[in-house]
Order: sequence, then C-alpha cells, then structure tokens
Amino acid sequence: MSNRRLKKKKIISIDVSAGKYSTIVDEIISLAASSTSSYTCVANVHMLVEAYNDPLFATVVNDASIVTSDGMPLAWCFKLLYNVNQDRVAGMDLLPDLIKICCKKDIPIFVYGGTSPMLQRSAEFFRKNFPTLKVAGMYSPPFRPLTPQEDLDVIDMINSSGAGLVFVALGCPKQEKWMASMHGKINASMIGIGGALPVFVGMQKRAPVWMQKTSLEWLYRLGQEPKRLFKRYFVTNTTMILLLIKELYLNRKKVSV
Repeated sequence: MSNRRLKKKKIISIDVSAGKYSTIVDEIISLAASSTSSYTCVANVHMLVEAYNDPLFATVVNDASIVTSDGMPLAWCFKLLYNVNQDRVAGMDLLPDLIKICCKKDIPIFVYGGTSPMLQRSAEFFRKNFPTLKVAGMYSPPFRPLTPQEDLDVIDMINSSGAGLVFVALGCPKQEKWMASMHGKINASMIGIGGALPVFVGMQKRAPVWMQKTSLEWLYRLGQEPKRLFKRYFVTNTTMILLLIKELYLNRKKVSV
C-alpha cells in the first residue's frame, strides 16, 4: 500500500517518492508512531538496476509505502526526466536522524539483520550516545532461509517488543524482499538501511562531504571494499547510464511526436 501523501515519479524501473528530505522523514516517523505495517526502500543505482532486471523485485520496491532517492544519480534523474529538484534522501543520513527523532518521540526501535558483533557494537553505541533511545530488540538471523516456524517466531518477537520502527540491515535485494514478505504481518514501519548501520556506529568510515555532494560516495566505498564492490559498481553504473540515455531519448521522441 502506497503512502498517499507522497507522490511518486517513475525513474526508469522504480517509482521513487518525491518530496523534501524533512517531509519524507516526517512520513516515516508518522508511520512508526502509529505502528502502521509499512516499509520504506532506500533506493540507489544498484536497486534500480536490480529492479530493471527482475520484474518481481520491481514490484517489491514499487509496493513500498515510501521509496527514497538514496543516491545523487536518482535525484538528478528527477531533474533530467521531470525538471523537478529532488533532495537526496540517503540511508546514511536517515538512520541518525530517525534515531534522534525516535528518542524525542519515545518510539521504540528494533534492529533486524547484521552480524552479532555488529549488533553488540550498535547496542553499546546506542547506550552511550542515545541513552533515552528505547531499543526494543535486536536480532541477527542465520545466513540461510528461515523456516516457516522461524518466520512466525520473528514476527511474534518484533510485534511483542512494541517496536514502532524496524531497521532492516540485510542488504539489497534481500532486505526489500524480506520487508515485503512481512508487510501486513509486522505491526511497525520497516526501513531497509543496508550498510548504513556499521558506518553510523563507527565500524566503517563515511565518505567526505564533498564526495557525497558530487555523487562520488560509491567511489569511496569502492576503495574500502574493492573486491566485493568492483564488479557490482562497474556493471550497475554502466547499465544505469545506458538506461538513462534510452529514457531521455524516448521522452524526447514522445515530445517531438
């Protein structure tokens, strides 16, 4: 079920929510405060290309209540395709801002995903830096598909915790598929945060601000994890450029007709 207060624009293969950064944050918090079963996809080039190649995954993303423009390329697409100035709504920025607001509004959070050491570090970080934050629970699932009974146990664990906002750290596309499968079952607002949590709690460094603003944050991450990310970035970035050129060509062709 889509959020009616946020309009979406089609960016090649996915429908991305349009609006100011603050407005999108407010919408996520509103869903969390009311314990509305919903999910937010934080979309970047990787997610867009995954959706282009997999129609079923595209449906998962497009069924989300909110889809944010995590990367600058998606924000630029708003301008190129619709002449709309769109704020970047990055997971790296959303995570700390949502945590701060949850402290103020007394909204309990739950963290699902990540390794046990990362969750332990996160718990220590929260206790030290956000002493008023209500951490309803954390869970590191096994690296295999869960059984139906385990799925039910997870649903019960999160619902009984009273969490209003669930941060899902499984990576794309796993976390988006998981959130979609839990939509209507988990009574909370879910948001896929990918690799934002280890950066937030100090296990990894974030790119300098100038790289963030010039759409080069991916290059910084590539330098941190070249073996894991080189092929993904090379393929997805090249594909994105080609898809955008095709989309611009088709749009101009429609206008000329």
